[in-house]
Amino acid sequence: MPSKRYRKALELVDLRKTYPLKAAVDVLSKFPKARFDETIDLAFRLGVDPKQSDQMVRGTVPLPHGSGKTVRVLVFAKNGPAADAAKAAGAEYVGFEDLIKKCQEGWTDFDVAIATPEAMVEVRKLGKVLGPRGLMPNPKTGTVTEDTARAVKEVKAGRVEFKIDKAGNVHVPVGKVSFTPVQIEENVRAVIDAVAKARPASVKGTYIRSCTLSATMSPPVSLDLKEFATH
Repeated sequence: MPSKRYRKALELVDLRKTYPLKAAVDVLSKFPKARFDETIDLAFRLGVDPKQSDQMVRGTVPLPHGSGKTVRVLVFAKNGPAADAAKAAGAEYVGFEDLIKKCQEGWTDFDVAIATPEAMVEVRKLGKVLGPRGLMPNPKTGTVTEDTARAVKEVKAGRVEFKIDKAGNVHVPVGKVSFTPVQIEENVRAVIDAVAKARPASVKGTYIRSCTLSATMSPPVSLDLKEFATH
Protein backbone atom coordinates (compact mmCIF):
# COMPACT_ATOMS: atom_id res chain seq x y z
CA MET A 1 0.00 0.00 0.00
CA PRO A 2 1.53 3.38 -1.00
CA SER A 3 2.15 5.82 1.85
CA LYS A 4 -0.17 8.74 2.50
CA ARG A 5 2.52 11.12 1.23
CA TYR A 6 2.97 9.11 -2.00
CA ARG A 7 -0.81 9.04 -2.59
CA LYS A 8 -0.95 12.80 -2.10
CA ALA A 9 1.89 13.23 -4.64
CA LEU A 10 0.01 11.03 -7.15
CA GLU A 11 -2.86 13.53 -7.08
CA LEU A 12 -0.48 16.19 -8.42
CA VAL A 13 0.82 14.31 -11.45
CA ASP A 14 -0.82 12.78 -14.53
CA LEU A 15 1.12 9.53 -15.11
CA ARG A 16 -0.18 9.26 -18.70
CA LYS A 17 1.15 12.67 -19.66
CA THR A 18 4.65 13.88 -20.62
CA TYR A 19 5.74 17.24 -19.26
CA PRO A 20 8.21 19.81 -20.62
CA LEU A 21 11.25 19.93 -18.32
CA LYS A 22 10.31 23.20 -16.56
CA ALA A 23 6.79 21.93 -15.84
CA ALA A 24 8.13 18.53 -14.66
CA VAL A 25 10.47 20.20 -12.15
CA ASP A 26 7.56 22.39 -11.01
CA VAL A 27 5.38 19.29 -10.39
CA LEU A 28 8.24 17.59 -8.54
CA SER A 29 8.73 20.63 -6.28
CA LYS A 30 5.06 20.50 -5.22
CA PHE A 31 5.22 16.88 -4.00
CA PRO A 32 5.04 16.47 -0.20
CA LYS A 33 8.59 16.33 1.17
CA ALA A 34 10.17 13.43 3.03
CA ARG A 35 12.02 13.95 6.33
CA PHE A 36 15.39 13.85 4.55
CA ASP A 37 16.85 15.63 1.51
CA GLU A 38 15.77 13.21 -1.22
CA THR A 39 17.93 12.47 -4.25
CA ILE A 40 16.44 13.38 -7.63
CA ASP A 41 16.91 10.64 -10.20
CA LEU A 42 16.64 10.72 -13.99
CA ALA A 43 15.69 7.35 -15.53
CA PHE A 44 15.94 6.52 -19.23
CA ARG A 45 14.48 3.58 -21.12
CA LEU A 46 16.67 3.16 -24.19
CA GLY A 47 15.99 1.44 -27.50
CA VAL A 48 19.22 -0.53 -27.43
CA ASP A 49 20.12 -4.19 -26.93
CA PRO A 50 22.50 -4.34 -23.92
CA LYS A 51 23.56 -7.85 -24.96
CA GLN A 52 25.28 -6.41 -28.05
CA SER A 53 28.77 -5.11 -27.24
CA ASP A 54 28.42 -2.36 -29.87
CA GLN A 55 25.27 -1.05 -28.16
CA MET A 56 26.82 -0.34 -24.79
CA VAL A 57 25.91 3.08 -23.41
CA ARG A 58 28.17 4.51 -20.74
CA GLY A 59 30.03 7.69 -19.91
CA THR A 60 30.40 10.50 -17.41
CA VAL A 61 28.94 13.98 -17.23
CA PRO A 62 29.87 16.91 -14.98
CA LEU A 63 26.73 18.27 -13.34
CA PRO A 64 26.79 22.10 -13.49
CA HIS A 65 25.56 22.28 -9.88
CA GLY A 66 27.03 19.05 -8.51
CA SER A 67 25.03 16.08 -7.27
CA GLY A 68 24.56 17.32 -3.71
CA LYS A 69 26.17 14.12 -2.49
CA THR A 70 29.36 13.82 -0.47
CA VAL A 71 31.52 11.54 -2.60
CA ARG A 72 34.11 9.37 -0.83
CA VAL A 73 37.04 8.78 -3.16
CA LEU A 74 39.66 6.03 -3.05
CA VAL A 75 42.83 6.34 -5.14
CA PHE A 76 45.09 3.39 -5.93
CA ALA A 77 48.57 4.83 -6.47
CA LYS A 78 52.08 3.90 -5.42
CA ASN A 79 53.94 6.36 -3.17
CA GLY A 80 55.03 9.34 -5.24
CA PRO A 81 53.64 12.42 -7.05
CA ALA A 82 50.31 10.81 -8.10
CA ALA A 83 49.57 9.68 -4.52
CA ASP A 84 50.60 13.05 -3.07
CA ALA A 85 48.44 14.92 -5.62
CA ALA A 86 45.42 12.73 -4.82
CA LYS A 87 45.78 13.44 -1.09
CA ALA A 88 46.14 17.17 -1.74
CA ALA A 89 43.00 17.12 -3.92
CA GLY A 90 40.98 15.67 -1.03
CA ALA A 91 40.78 11.91 -1.68
CA GLU A 92 39.64 10.11 1.48
CA TYR A 93 41.77 7.02 0.89
CA VAL A 94 45.09 6.87 -0.96
CA GLY A 95 47.32 3.81 -1.07
CA PHE A 96 48.31 0.76 -3.05
CA GLU A 97 49.02 -2.71 -1.61
CA ASP A 98 47.32 -1.91 1.70
CA LEU A 99 44.09 -0.80 0.00
CA ILE A 100 44.14 -3.69 -2.50
CA LYS A 101 44.38 -6.12 0.42
CA LYS A 102 41.54 -4.35 2.24
CA CYS A 103 39.30 -4.55 -0.85
CA GLN A 104 40.19 -8.24 -1.35
CA GLU A 105 38.84 -8.79 2.15
CA GLY A 106 35.52 -7.28 1.03
CA TRP A 107 35.85 -3.64 2.07
CA THR A 108 34.05 -1.23 -0.29
CA ASP A 109 33.24 1.73 1.95
CA PHE A 110 33.75 4.38 -0.75
CA ASP A 111 31.80 5.78 -3.74
CA VAL A 112 34.40 6.11 -6.51
CA ALA A 113 37.75 4.39 -7.13
CA ILE A 114 40.49 6.00 -9.22
CA ALA A 115 43.77 4.31 -10.22
CA THR A 116 46.96 5.24 -12.02
CA PRO A 117 47.65 3.12 -15.15
CA GLU A 118 50.62 1.58 -13.27
CA ALA A 119 48.42 0.58 -10.31
CA MET A 120 45.77 -0.95 -12.61
CA VAL A 121 48.02 -3.98 -13.24
CA GLU A 122 47.25 -5.10 -9.67
CA VAL A 123 43.84 -3.41 -9.29
CA ARG A 124 42.46 -5.55 -12.16
CA LYS A 125 42.61 -8.51 -9.78
CA LEU A 126 39.83 -6.85 -7.74
CA GLY A 127 37.30 -7.33 -10.57
CA LYS A 128 35.12 -9.74 -8.59
CA VAL A 129 34.89 -7.35 -5.64
CA LEU A 130 34.67 -3.97 -7.39
CA GLY A 131 33.00 -4.96 -10.68
CA PRO A 132 29.55 -5.98 -9.37
CA ARG A 133 29.38 -2.76 -7.30
CA GLY A 134 30.27 -0.54 -10.26
CA LEU A 135 33.46 0.60 -8.52
CA MET A 136 36.08 -0.66 -10.99
CA PRO A 137 38.30 2.15 -12.34
CA ASN A 138 37.88 2.52 -16.10
CA PRO A 139 39.75 4.67 -18.67
CA LYS A 140 36.42 5.44 -20.42
CA THR A 141 35.07 7.17 -17.34
CA GLY A 142 38.30 9.03 -16.57
CA THR A 143 39.03 6.98 -13.44
CA VAL A 144 42.24 5.42 -14.79
CA THR A 145 44.61 8.36 -15.13
CA GLU A 146 48.01 9.77 -14.19
CA ASP A 147 46.29 13.08 -13.33
CA THR A 148 44.81 11.85 -10.06
CA ALA A 149 44.26 15.37 -8.69
CA ARG A 150 42.04 16.37 -11.61
CA ALA A 151 40.05 13.12 -11.43
CA VAL A 152 39.47 13.52 -7.67
CA LYS A 153 38.37 17.16 -8.07
CA GLU A 154 35.97 16.34 -10.95
CA VAL A 155 34.34 13.48 -9.07
CA LYS A 156 33.98 15.56 -5.90
CA ALA A 157 32.58 18.53 -7.86
CA GLY A 158 29.73 16.37 -9.13
CA ARG A 159 30.85 14.37 -12.13
CA VAL A 160 28.44 11.45 -12.36
CA GLU A 161 28.76 8.22 -14.27
CA PHE A 162 26.00 6.62 -16.31
CA LYS A 163 25.82 3.06 -17.57
CA ILE A 164 23.13 0.95 -19.16
CA ASP A 165 21.77 -1.95 -17.11
CA LYS A 166 20.75 -5.41 -18.38
CA ALA A 167 17.20 -4.22 -19.09
CA GLY A 168 18.28 -1.29 -21.27
CA ASN A 169 17.73 1.38 -18.61
CA VAL A 170 20.00 4.12 -17.32
CA HIS A 171 19.59 5.79 -13.90
CA VAL A 172 21.49 8.98 -13.05
CA PRO A 173 21.29 11.09 -9.88
CA VAL A 174 20.81 14.75 -10.87
CA GLY A 175 20.67 16.55 -7.53
CA LYS A 176 18.69 16.91 -4.33
CA VAL A 177 15.16 18.11 -3.59
CA SER A 178 16.72 21.10 -1.79
CA PHE A 179 18.22 22.36 -5.09
CA THR A 180 16.56 25.33 -6.82
CA PRO A 181 14.39 24.56 -9.90
CA VAL A 182 17.02 26.19 -12.15
CA GLN A 183 19.81 24.02 -10.69
CA ILE A 184 17.73 20.87 -11.24
CA GLU A 185 16.82 21.89 -14.80
CA GLU A 186 20.42 22.65 -15.76
CA ASN A 187 21.69 19.37 -14.28
CA VAL A 188 18.94 17.41 -16.10
CA ARG A 189 19.77 19.12 -19.41
CA ALA A 190 23.45 18.22 -19.04
CA VAL A 191 22.61 14.54 -18.42
CA ILE A 192 20.06 14.24 -21.26
CA ASP A 193 22.57 15.82 -23.68
CA ALA A 194 25.33 13.45 -22.51
CA VAL A 195 23.15 10.33 -22.84
CA ALA A 196 21.92 11.49 -26.27
CA LYS A 197 25.53 11.98 -27.44
CA ALA A 198 26.44 8.49 -26.17
CA ARG A 199 24.05 6.92 -28.72
CA PRO A 200 25.80 3.91 -30.30
CA ALA A 201 26.17 4.18 -34.09
CA SER A 202 24.55 0.76 -34.57
CA VAL A 203 21.23 1.73 -32.92
CA LYS A 204 18.29 2.02 -35.33
CA GLY A 205 14.94 3.64 -34.60
CA THR A 206 14.06 5.49 -31.40
CA TYR A 207 17.03 5.74 -29.06
CA ILE A 208 15.54 7.37 -25.93
CA ARG A 209 12.13 5.72 -25.59
CA SER A 210 11.18 7.42 -22.36
CA CYS A 211 12.68 9.56 -19.64
CA THR A 212 11.31 10.17 -16.14
CA LEU A 213 12.25 12.42 -13.25
CA SER A 214 11.57 11.36 -9.67
CA ALA A 215 12.67 11.92 -6.09
CA THR A 216 13.59 9.03 -3.77
CA MET A 217 10.07 8.74 -2.31
CA SER A 218 8.01 10.20 -5.16
CA PRO A 219 6.09 8.97 -8.22
CA PRO A 220 7.84 9.47 -11.59
CA VAL A 221 7.14 12.48 -13.80
CA SER A 222 7.53 11.68 -17.53
CA LEU A 223 9.50 14.18 -19.59
CA ASP A 224 8.55 15.41 -23.06
CA LEU A 225 11.87 15.26 -24.93
CA LYS A 226 10.80 17.44 -27.90
CA GLU A 227 12.90 20.33 -26.61
CA PHE A 228 16.07 18.17 -26.66
CA ALA A 229 18.14 16.96 -29.59
CA THR A 230 17.93 13.28 -28.67
CA HIS A 231 17.82 11.73 -32.15
